[in-house]
Amino acid sequence: MKKKEEAPMLNTTLGYIEHEGKYLMLHRIKKKNDINKDKWIGIGGKMEPGETVLDCIKRECKEETGLDWHDPVLKGIITFNFKENEKDEVFSELMFLFTGTHFEGNLKPCDEGELVWVEKDQIDTLNLWKGDLLFLDLMQQDIPLWYMRLDYIGDELVYAELDGKSIRI
Repeated sequence: MKKKEEAPMLNTTLGYIEHEGKYLMLHRIKKKNDINKDKWIGIGGKMEPGETVLDCIKRECKEETGLDWHDPVLKGIITFNFKENEKDEVFSELMFLFTGTHFEGNLKPCDEGELVWVEKDQIDTLNLWKGDLLFLDLMQQDIPLWYMRLDYIGDELVYAELDGKSIRI
């Protein structure tokens, strides 16, 4: 019996630069076939072979925003499990979540969407993934490094864990 090959887990970074009570966010409106189309997310992307998570978030920040981010701090490690529908196979992503305040440079246009400084108290009014609201809340509470699991079927968050314990969604 031939063993079925499993898709490797995608490794990514996501970051939220903080400045004057705001987070730099990306409104994803430009890419075609984008799972994040019309959503508001942080900056970041896929790790390249041989790259550390810290190198990745700094590179992605520079590529997407034009900014040099000097103090990204790892806040959480999140496993996303996605299915288009109940019968599909799971696609998994391991994401390293960063925040920080020290950067320099000037914002440049982003080819993935519109970069906007968003007031923290306005974030929950935006079109976000439901799980993003959970981890953004943890980030704002300044909780030390934590681990999260978020399971989606389509756009619906169906299960969430924090540090190995199920949480209410």
